[in-house]
Amino acid sequence: MNQALVIRGGTVVNADREQTADLLCVDGRIVALGADAAAQAPAGAQTLDASGQYILPGGIDPHTHMQLPFMGTVTADDFFTGTAAGLAGGTTSIIDFVIPDPQEPPMAAYRKWRGWAEKSAADYGFHVAITWWSEQVHADMGQLVQEEGVNSFKHFMAYKNAIMCDDETLVNSFQRALELGAMPTVHAENGELVYRLQQDVAKKGITGPEGHPLARPPLVEAEAAQRAIAIAEVLGVPIYVVHVSCQEAADAIARARARGQRVYGEVLAGHLLIDDSVYRDPDFARAAAHVMSPPFRPKAHQEALWRGLQSGQLQTTATDHCVFCAAQKAMGQKNFAHIPNGTGGVEERMAVIWDAGVNSGRLTPSEFVAITSANAARLFNIYPRKGFIGAGADADLVLWDPEGTKTISAKTQHSKGDFNIFEGRSVRGIAAHTVSQGRVVYANGELRAEPGRGRYIARPAFGANFQALQKRARHLAPAAVAR
Repeated sequence: MNQALVIRGGTVVNADREQTADLLCVDGRIVALGADAAAQAPAGAQTLDASGQYILPGGIDPHTHMQLPFMGTVTADDFFTGTAAGLAGGTTSIIDFVIPDPQEPPMAAYRKWRGWAEKSAADYGFHVAITWWSEQVHADMGQLVQEEGVNSFKHFMAYKNAIMCDDETLVNSFQRALELGAMPTVHAENGELVYRLQQDVAKKGITGPEGHPLARPPLVEAEAAQRAIAIAEVLGVPIYVVHVSCQEAADAIARARARGQRVYGEVLAGHLLIDDSVYRDPDFARAAAHVMSPPFRPKAHQEALWRGLQSGQLQTTATDHCVFCAAQKAMGQKNFAHIPNGTGGVEERMAVIWDAGVNSGRLTPSEFVAITSANAARLFNIYPRKGFIGAGADADLVLWDPEGTKTISAKTQHSKGDFNIFEGRSVRGIAAHTVSQGRVVYANGELRAEPGRGRYIARPAFGANFQALQKRARHLAPAAVAR
Protein backbone atom coordinates (compact mmCIF):
# COMPACT_ATOMS: atom_id res chain seq x y z
CA MET A 1 0.00 0.00 0.00
CA ASN A 2 1.24 3.48 -0.86
CA GLN A 3 2.31 5.69 2.02
CA ALA A 4 0.13 8.79 1.63
CA LEU A 5 -0.14 12.12 3.45
CA VAL A 6 -2.75 14.82 2.94
CA ILE A 7 -2.16 18.36 4.17
CA ARG A 8 -5.32 20.46 4.25
CA GLY A 9 -6.14 24.12 4.59
CA GLY A 10 -2.73 25.78 4.54
CA THR A 11 -1.23 28.58 2.49
CA VAL A 12 1.38 27.11 0.17
CA VAL A 13 4.38 29.43 -0.22
CA ASN A 14 6.87 29.11 -3.06
CA ALA A 15 9.59 31.57 -3.99
CA ASP A 16 7.31 33.11 -6.62
CA ARG A 17 3.80 32.92 -5.15
CA GLU A 18 1.41 32.11 -2.31
CA GLN A 19 -1.78 30.10 -2.78
CA THR A 20 -4.33 28.36 -0.59
CA ALA A 21 -4.21 24.70 -1.53
CA ASP A 22 -4.36 21.16 -0.21
CA LEU A 23 -1.46 18.81 -0.86
CA LEU A 24 -1.30 15.08 -1.51
CA CYS A 25 2.01 13.30 -0.99
CA VAL A 26 2.50 9.65 -1.95
CA ASP A 27 5.68 7.61 -1.47
CA GLY A 28 7.82 10.62 -0.68
CA ARG A 29 6.72 12.84 -3.58
CA ILE A 30 4.10 15.54 -4.00
CA VAL A 31 1.57 14.18 -6.48
CA ALA A 32 -1.22 16.77 -6.35
CA LEU A 33 -1.72 20.35 -5.25
CA GLY A 34 -5.05 22.15 -5.34
CA ALA A 35 -8.65 22.07 -4.18
CA ASP A 36 -9.17 18.45 -5.27
CA ALA A 37 -5.87 17.04 -3.97
CA ALA A 38 -7.45 15.52 -0.86
CA ALA A 39 -10.13 13.80 -2.96
CA GLN A 40 -7.39 11.87 -4.79
CA ALA A 41 -5.94 10.41 -1.60
CA PRO A 42 -5.95 6.63 -1.20
CA ALA A 43 -7.83 5.08 1.70
CA GLY A 44 -5.97 5.26 4.98
CA ALA A 45 -3.97 8.38 4.13
CA GLN A 46 -2.64 10.37 7.07
CA THR A 47 -4.09 13.89 7.29
CA LEU A 48 -2.58 17.06 8.74
CA ASP A 49 -4.63 20.20 9.32
CA ALA A 50 -2.61 23.26 8.30
CA SER A 51 -5.35 25.84 8.90
CA GLY A 52 -3.84 29.20 9.78
CA GLN A 53 -0.38 28.00 8.81
CA TYR A 54 1.98 28.33 5.91
CA ILE A 55 3.25 25.28 4.04
CA LEU A 56 6.85 25.94 3.07
CA PRO A 57 9.43 23.90 1.18
CA GLY A 58 11.73 22.17 3.66
CA GLY A 59 14.74 24.31 4.46
CA ILE A 60 18.06 23.62 2.74
CA ASP A 61 21.15 24.50 4.77
CA PRO A 62 23.95 24.63 2.19
CA HIS A 63 26.74 24.98 4.75
CA THR A 64 27.13 22.54 7.65
CA HIS A 65 29.99 20.60 9.24
CA MET A 66 28.75 17.44 10.94
CA GLN A 67 31.27 15.08 12.51
CA LEU A 68 34.12 17.35 11.35
CA PRO A 69 37.66 16.54 12.51
CA PHE A 70 39.19 19.98 13.14
CA MET A 71 42.10 21.37 15.16
CA GLY A 72 42.71 18.05 16.91
CA THR A 73 39.13 17.31 17.91
CA VAL A 74 35.75 16.40 16.33
CA THR A 75 32.50 18.37 16.35
CA ALA A 76 29.87 17.36 18.89
CA ASP A 77 27.11 16.72 16.34
CA ASP A 78 27.44 13.75 14.03
CA PHE A 79 25.33 13.29 10.91
CA PHE A 80 22.40 11.87 12.88
CA THR A 81 22.22 14.37 15.73
CA GLY A 82 22.93 17.32 13.47
CA THR A 83 20.35 16.47 10.82
CA ALA A 84 17.81 15.54 13.50
CA ALA A 85 18.25 18.99 15.03
CA GLY A 86 17.72 20.47 11.57
CA LEU A 87 14.45 18.57 11.14
CA ALA A 88 13.20 20.00 14.44
CA GLY A 89 13.64 23.47 13.00
CA GLY A 90 12.24 22.82 9.52
CA THR A 91 15.48 22.06 7.65
CA THR A 92 15.08 18.87 5.62
CA SER A 93 18.31 18.89 3.58
CA ILE A 94 21.92 19.87 4.19
CA ILE A 95 24.99 20.21 2.02
CA ASP A 96 27.99 19.31 4.15
CA PHE A 97 31.71 19.39 3.33
CA VAL A 98 34.28 16.74 2.54
CA ILE A 99 37.61 18.24 3.63
CA PRO A 100 40.64 16.15 2.62
CA ASP A 101 43.76 16.34 4.73
CA PRO A 102 46.82 17.81 3.00
CA GLN A 103 47.91 15.31 0.32
CA GLU A 104 44.82 13.12 0.88
CA PRO A 105 43.13 12.20 -2.42
CA PRO A 106 39.68 13.82 -2.63
CA MET A 107 38.02 10.50 -3.57
CA ALA A 108 39.41 8.82 -0.46
CA ALA A 109 38.13 11.64 1.73
CA TYR A 110 34.75 11.57 -0.01
CA ARG A 111 34.30 7.84 0.64
CA LYS A 112 35.17 8.40 4.30
CA TRP A 113 32.58 11.17 4.67
CA ARG A 114 29.93 9.15 2.83
CA GLY A 115 30.41 6.41 5.38
CA TRP A 116 30.00 8.82 8.28
CA ALA A 117 26.84 10.27 6.71
CA GLU A 118 24.99 6.96 6.37
CA LYS A 119 23.35 7.62 9.75
CA SER A 120 21.84 10.92 8.55
CA ALA A 121 18.19 11.50 9.43
CA ALA A 122 17.67 13.98 6.56
CA ASP A 123 18.74 14.18 2.93
CA TYR A 124 22.28 15.40 2.34
CA GLY A 125 24.88 16.21 -0.25
CA PHE A 126 28.52 17.29 -0.22
CA HIS A 127 30.74 20.08 -1.39
CA VAL A 128 34.30 18.70 -1.69
CA ALA A 129 37.18 20.90 -0.58
CA ILE A 130 40.29 21.22 -2.73
CA THR A 131 43.15 21.52 -0.24
CA TRP A 132 46.10 20.79 -2.55
CA TRP A 133 46.78 20.26 -6.25
CA SER A 134 48.11 17.41 -8.37
CA GLU A 135 47.11 15.30 -11.35
CA GLN A 136 45.42 12.99 -8.83
CA VAL A 137 43.22 15.87 -7.61
CA HIS A 138 42.45 16.82 -11.23
CA ALA A 139 41.31 13.26 -11.96
CA ASP A 140 39.38 12.87 -8.71
CA MET A 141 37.41 16.04 -9.42
CA GLY A 142 36.25 14.48 -12.66
CA GLN A 143 35.20 11.27 -10.94
CA LEU A 144 33.38 13.16 -8.19
CA VAL A 145 31.35 15.18 -10.69
CA GLN A 146 30.68 12.53 -13.30
CA GLU A 147 30.13 9.49 -11.07
CA GLU A 148 29.20 10.78 -7.63
CA GLY A 149 26.96 13.77 -8.28
CA VAL A 150 29.18 16.41 -6.68
CA ASN A 151 28.75 19.76 -8.45
CA SER A 152 30.57 22.16 -6.14
CA PHE A 153 34.10 22.45 -4.77
CA LYS A 154 35.18 24.40 -1.69
CA HIS A 155 38.36 26.47 -1.42
CA PHE A 156 39.66 27.74 1.92
CA MET A 157 41.61 30.95 1.44
CA ALA A 158 42.38 30.92 5.19
CA TYR A 159 43.97 28.42 7.64
CA LYS A 160 47.62 28.79 6.63
CA ASN A 161 49.80 25.69 7.19
CA ALA A 162 46.69 23.49 7.09
CA ILE A 163 44.06 23.55 4.34
CA MET A 164 44.64 26.99 2.77
CA CYS A 165 44.64 27.24 -1.04
CA ASP A 166 47.27 29.40 -2.70
CA ASP A 167 46.45 31.24 -5.94
CA GLU A 168 47.97 28.50 -8.09
CA THR A 169 45.60 25.94 -6.57
CA LEU A 170 42.65 28.31 -6.94
CA VAL A 171 43.39 28.87 -10.64
CA ASN A 172 43.89 25.17 -11.37
CA SER A 173 40.79 24.11 -9.46
CA PHE A 174 38.55 26.88 -10.84
CA GLN A 175 39.60 25.95 -14.38
CA ARG A 176 38.89 22.28 -13.76
CA ALA A 177 35.52 23.13 -12.19
CA LEU A 178 34.63 25.13 -15.28
CA GLU A 179 35.45 22.16 -17.54
CA LEU A 180 33.30 19.89 -15.37
CA GLY A 181 30.33 22.24 -14.92
CA ALA A 182 30.81 22.47 -11.14
CA MET A 183 30.53 25.57 -8.95
CA PRO A 184 33.68 26.79 -7.16
CA THR A 185 32.93 28.09 -3.67
CA VAL A 186 35.31 30.04 -1.44
CA HIS A 187 35.87 30.76 2.23
CA ALA A 188 37.17 34.28 1.64
CA GLU A 189 39.77 35.40 4.17
CA ASN A 190 43.38 36.28 3.36
CA GLY A 191 45.18 33.51 5.22
CA GLU A 192 48.58 35.22 5.12
CA LEU A 193 47.16 38.34 6.75
CA VAL A 194 45.23 36.34 9.34
CA TYR A 195 48.40 34.44 10.28
CA ARG A 196 50.37 37.67 10.65
CA LEU A 197 47.65 39.45 12.60
CA GLN A 198 47.19 36.53 14.99
CA GLN A 199 50.86 36.84 15.91
CA ASP A 200 50.74 40.63 16.15
CA VAL A 201 47.65 40.63 18.38
CA ALA A 202 49.17 38.01 20.70
CA LYS A 203 52.37 40.09 21.01
CA LYS A 204 50.22 42.93 22.36
CA GLY A 205 49.18 40.65 25.22
CA ILE A 206 45.70 39.98 23.81
CA THR A 207 45.36 36.21 23.99
CA GLY A 208 41.65 35.80 24.82
CA PRO A 209 38.67 35.50 22.45
CA GLU A 210 38.58 39.29 22.04
CA GLY A 211 41.70 38.86 19.89
CA HIS A 212 39.83 36.73 17.34
CA PRO A 213 38.01 39.56 15.50
CA LEU A 214 41.13 41.74 15.69
CA ALA A 215 43.04 39.13 13.68
CA ARG A 216 40.27 38.81 11.07
CA PRO A 217 39.05 42.35 10.27
CA PRO A 218 36.57 43.00 7.44
CA LEU A 219 39.24 44.02 4.91
CA VAL A 220 40.90 40.62 5.26
CA GLU A 221 37.63 39.07 4.10
CA ALA A 222 37.01 41.68 1.42
CA GLU A 223 40.48 41.28 -0.14
CA ALA A 224 40.07 37.52 -0.48
CA ALA A 225 36.55 37.85 -1.87
CA GLN A 226 37.73 40.36 -4.47
CA ARG A 227 40.67 38.15 -5.44
CA ALA A 228 38.53 35.04 -5.84
CA ILE A 229 35.92 36.99 -7.82
CA ALA A 230 38.62 38.36 -10.12
CA ILE A 231 40.09 34.91 -10.77
CA ALA A 232 36.60 33.57 -11.52
CA GLU A 233 35.86 36.46 -13.89
CA VAL A 234 39.08 35.96 -15.85
CA LEU A 235 38.39 32.24 -16.20
CA GLY A 236 34.67 32.69 -16.94
CA VAL A 237 33.39 30.47 -14.15
CA PRO A 238 30.55 31.25 -11.70
CA ILE A 239 31.54 31.56 -8.04
CA TYR A 240 29.76 31.20 -4.69
CA VAL A 241 31.15 33.05 -1.67
CA VAL A 242 30.28 31.36 1.61
CA HIS A 243 29.45 33.09 4.92
CA VAL A 244 29.67 36.70 3.76
CA SER A 245 29.93 38.57 7.07
CA CYS A 246 30.81 42.19 6.32
CA GLN A 247 29.70 45.11 4.19
CA GLU A 248 33.01 45.24 2.31
CA ALA A 249 32.66 41.65 1.03
CA ALA A 250 28.97 42.17 0.24
CA ASP A 251 29.92 45.29 -1.72
CA ALA A 252 32.54 43.34 -3.70
CA ILE A 253 29.86 40.82 -4.71
CA ALA A 254 27.39 43.58 -5.61
CA ARG A 255 29.97 45.35 -7.80
CA ALA A 256 30.77 42.12 -9.65
CA ARG A 257 27.10 41.35 -10.20
CA ALA A 258 26.56 44.89 -11.49
CA ARG A 259 29.19 44.08 -14.14
CA GLY A 260 27.15 41.04 -15.13
CA GLN A 261 29.39 38.49 -13.41
CA ARG A 262 27.74 35.35 -12.03
CA VAL A 263 28.71 35.71 -8.37
CA TYR A 264 26.58 34.46 -5.49
CA GLY A 265 26.75 35.15 -1.78
CA GLU A 266 25.70 33.19 1.30
CA VAL A 267 24.89 34.72 4.70
CA LEU A 268 24.84 32.95 8.05
CA ALA A 269 21.92 33.40 10.42
CA GLY A 270 24.39 34.30 13.17
CA HIS A 271 25.98 37.11 11.19
CA LEU A 272 22.52 38.63 10.63
CA LEU A 273 21.74 38.81 14.34
CA ILE A 274 24.85 38.76 16.53
CA ASP A 275 27.54 41.43 16.86
CA ASP A 276 31.17 41.38 17.96
CA SER A 277 30.48 42.50 21.54
CA VAL A 278 30.17 38.80 22.43
CA TYR A 279 33.97 38.44 22.29
CA ARG A 280 34.40 40.86 25.19
CA ASP A 281 32.24 38.80 27.55
CA PRO A 282 34.23 38.49 30.82
CA ASP A 283 33.36 34.78 30.94
CA PHE A 284 35.90 32.93 28.77
CA ALA A 285 33.56 30.04 27.98
CA ARG A 286 30.80 32.31 26.67
CA ALA A 287 33.20 34.43 24.63
CA ALA A 288 35.02 31.39 23.23
CA ALA A 289 31.69 29.75 22.32
CA HIS A 290 31.22 32.51 19.71
CA VAL A 291 34.60 32.02 18.04
CA MET A 292 34.00 31.18 14.40
CA SER A 293 35.40 32.49 11.14
CA PRO A 294 34.69 35.00 9.82
CA PRO A 295 33.91 36.44 13.25
CA PHE A 296 30.78 38.30 14.27
CA ARG A 297 31.01 41.93 13.19
CA PRO A 298 30.00 45.36 14.51
CA LYS A 299 26.26 46.01 14.23
CA ALA A 300 26.46 48.16 11.10
CA HIS A 301 27.48 45.13 9.04
CA GLN A 302 24.28 43.27 9.95
CA GLU A 303 22.11 45.88 8.24
CA ALA A 304 24.30 45.67 5.13
CA LEU A 305 23.76 41.90 5.00
CA TRP A 306 19.99 42.29 5.34
CA ARG A 307 20.04 44.83 2.51
CA GLY A 308 22.01 42.35 0.41
CA LEU A 309 19.33 39.71 0.92
CA GLN A 310 16.51 42.18 0.22
CA SER A 311 18.13 43.42 -2.98
CA GLY A 312 18.98 39.97 -4.28
CA GLN A 313 22.73 40.63 -4.27
CA LEU A 314 23.05 37.88 -1.63
CA GLN A 315 21.09 34.74 -2.36
CA THR A 316 21.21 32.11 0.37
CA THR A 317 21.25 31.69 4.14
CA ALA A 318 23.10 28.97 6.02
CA THR A 319 24.53 28.25 9.46
CA ASP A 320 28.06 26.84 9.13
CA HIS A 321 26.80 24.50 11.88
CA CYS A 322 30.04 23.32 13.48
CA VAL A 323 29.56 22.64 17.17
CA PHE A 324 32.33 22.39 19.75
CA CYS A 325 31.62 22.09 23.47
CA ALA A 326 33.19 24.16 26.25
CA ALA A 327 35.92 21.61 26.98
CA GLN A 328 36.94 21.66 23.31
CA LYS A 329 36.89 25.46 23.13
CA ALA A 330 39.11 25.52 26.23
CA MET A 331 41.96 24.20 24.09
CA GLY A 332 42.52 27.87 23.25
CA GLN A 333 42.43 29.20 26.80
CA LYS A 334 45.95 30.60 26.47
CA ASN A 335 45.77 31.56 22.81
CA PHE A 336 42.63 32.51 20.87
CA ALA A 337 44.16 31.11 17.68
CA HIS A 338 43.85 27.62 19.18
CA ILE A 339 40.12 27.86 19.95
CA PRO A 340 38.32 25.47 17.58
CA ASN A 341 36.28 27.60 15.18
CA GLY A 342 32.56 26.97 15.00
CA THR A 343 29.06 27.67 16.27
CA GLY A 344 25.69 25.96 15.87
CA GLY A 345 22.36 27.00 14.40
CA VAL A 346 20.96 24.33 12.05
CA GLU A 347 17.84 24.02 14.23
CA GLU A 348 17.36 27.76 14.76
CA ARG A 349 18.08 29.25 11.31
CA MET A 350 14.55 29.19 9.92
CA ALA A 351 12.92 30.64 13.05
CA VAL A 352 15.39 33.44 13.73
CA ILE A 353 15.41 34.58 10.08
CA TRP A 354 11.60 34.49 9.92
CA ASP A 355 11.34 36.44 13.17
CA ALA A 356 13.93 39.07 12.27
CA GLY A 357 13.14 39.11 8.54
CA VAL A 358 9.46 38.45 7.85
CA ASN A 359 8.06 39.82 11.11
CA SER A 360 10.02 43.05 10.65
CA GLY A 361 8.90 43.52 7.04
CA ARG A 362 12.39 43.04 5.65
CA LEU A 363 11.24 39.92 3.78
CA THR A 364 8.00 38.59 2.34
CA PRO A 365 7.17 34.93 2.97
CA SER A 366 8.13 34.14 -0.64
CA GLU A 367 11.46 35.93 -0.24
CA PHE A 368 12.01 33.89 2.92
CA VAL A 369 11.47 30.69 0.92
CA ALA A 370 13.92 31.92 -1.70
CA ILE A 371 16.76 32.51 0.78
CA THR A 372 16.14 29.44 2.94
CA SER A 373 15.63 26.79 0.24
CA ALA A 374 14.77 27.68 -3.35
CA ASN A 375 17.89 29.69 -4.24
CA ALA A 376 20.23 27.04 -2.83
CA ALA A 377 18.34 24.36 -4.77
CA ARG A 378 18.68 26.39 -7.97
CA LEU A 379 22.35 27.22 -7.53
CA PHE A 380 23.30 23.63 -6.73
CA ASN A 381 21.02 22.21 -9.44
CA ILE A 382 18.46 20.23 -7.42
CA TYR A 383 15.50 22.51 -8.21
CA PRO A 384 12.56 21.85 -8.53
CA ARG A 385 13.08 18.51 -6.81
CA LYS A 386 14.01 20.50 -3.69
CA GLY A 387 13.07 24.04 -2.68
CA PHE A 388 9.69 23.90 -4.44
CA ILE A 389 6.16 22.77 -3.68
CA GLY A 390 4.55 21.27 -6.76
CA ALA A 391 3.72 17.97 -8.40
CA GLY A 392 6.81 15.82 -8.78
CA ALA A 393 8.87 17.56 -6.09
CA ASP A 394 10.15 15.73 -3.02
CA ALA A 395 7.65 15.85 -0.16
CA ASP A 396 10.02 17.83 2.08
CA LEU A 397 7.73 20.34 3.75
CA VAL A 398 7.29 22.51 6.82
CA LEU A 399 3.97 23.46 8.36
CA TRP A 400 4.93 26.89 9.64
CA ASP A 401 2.94 28.47 12.46
CA PRO A 402 3.42 32.24 12.08
CA GLU A 403 1.98 32.88 15.55
CA GLY A 404 3.82 30.07 17.31
CA THR A 405 6.48 31.22 19.76
CA LYS A 406 9.43 29.79 21.61
CA THR A 407 12.45 30.96 23.55
CA ILE A 408 15.68 29.47 22.27
CA SER A 409 17.94 27.74 24.77
CA ALA A 410 20.73 25.19 24.88
CA LYS A 411 18.64 23.37 27.50
CA THR A 412 15.90 22.58 24.97
CA GLN A 413 17.84 22.35 21.69
CA HIS A 414 18.31 19.02 19.91
CA SER A 415 21.94 19.64 18.97
CA LYS A 416 24.48 17.92 21.20
CA GLY A 417 26.28 21.22 21.77
CA ASP A 418 26.30 22.76 25.24
CA PHE A 419 25.80 26.35 24.07
CA ASN A 420 23.42 28.24 21.81
CA ILE A 421 24.48 31.51 20.19
CA PHE A 422 20.80 32.57 20.13
CA GLU A 423 20.32 31.79 23.85
CA GLY A 424 17.34 33.60 25.36
CA ARG A 425 16.04 34.97 22.05
CA SER A 426 12.25 34.72 21.78
CA VAL A 427 10.95 34.15 18.27
CA ARG A 428 7.49 34.27 16.70
CA GLY A 429 7.08 31.90 13.76
CA ILE A 430 8.16 28.28 14.22
CA ALA A 431 7.96 24.86 12.59
CA ALA A 432 4.84 23.08 13.85
CA HIS A 433 5.38 19.97 11.69
CA THR A 434 8.29 18.91 9.50
CA VAL A 435 7.75 16.40 6.70
CA SER A 436 10.73 14.59 5.15
CA GLN A 437 10.20 12.23 2.20
CA GLY A 438 6.46 12.36 2.90
CA ARG A 439 6.84 11.25 6.53
CA VAL A 440 6.11 13.42 9.55
CA VAL A 441 9.44 13.62 11.38
CA TYR A 442 8.63 16.45 13.78
CA ALA A 443 5.23 17.24 15.26
CA ASN A 444 4.56 20.01 17.76
CA GLY A 445 7.71 19.46 19.77
CA GLU A 446 7.99 15.69 19.24
CA LEU A 447 11.03 14.72 17.18
CA ARG A 448 10.66 11.45 15.25
CA ALA A 449 13.99 11.42 13.44
CA GLU A 450 15.41 8.00 12.52
CA PRO A 451 19.09 7.25 11.85
CA GLY A 452 19.73 6.31 8.25
CA ARG A 453 16.48 7.70 6.80
CA GLY A 454 18.34 10.44 4.97
CA ARG A 455 19.38 9.91 1.36
CA TYR A 456 22.46 11.07 -0.48
CA ILE A 457 21.27 13.53 -3.14
CA ALA A 458 23.36 13.53 -6.31
CA ARG A 459 23.51 16.96 -7.94
CA PRO A 460 23.94 17.14 -11.73
CA ALA A 461 26.67 19.25 -13.30
CA PHE A 462 26.17 22.02 -15.85
CA GLY A 463 23.28 23.89 -14.31
CA ALA A 464 21.64 26.81 -16.09
CA ASN A 465 24.47 29.17 -15.05
CA PHE A 466 27.02 27.11 -16.92
CA GLN A 467 24.88 26.79 -20.01
CA ALA A 468 24.53 30.58 -20.17
CA LEU A 469 28.25 31.11 -19.56
CA GLN A 470 29.17 28.68 -22.33
CA LYS A 471 26.92 30.52 -24.79
CA ARG A 472 28.39 33.84 -23.71
CA ALA A 473 31.95 32.56 -24.08
CA ARG A 474 31.19 31.39 -27.61
CA HIS A 475 29.54 34.71 -28.44
CA LEU A 476 32.56 36.70 -27.22
CA ALA A 477 35.30 34.33 -28.37
CA PRO A 478 38.27 36.29 -29.71
CA ALA A 479 39.69 35.58 -33.15
CA ALA A 480 43.24 35.85 -34.41
CA VAL A 481 44.07 38.70 -36.74
CA ALA A 482 44.81 37.49 -40.29
CA ARG A 483 48.03 39.17 -41.46
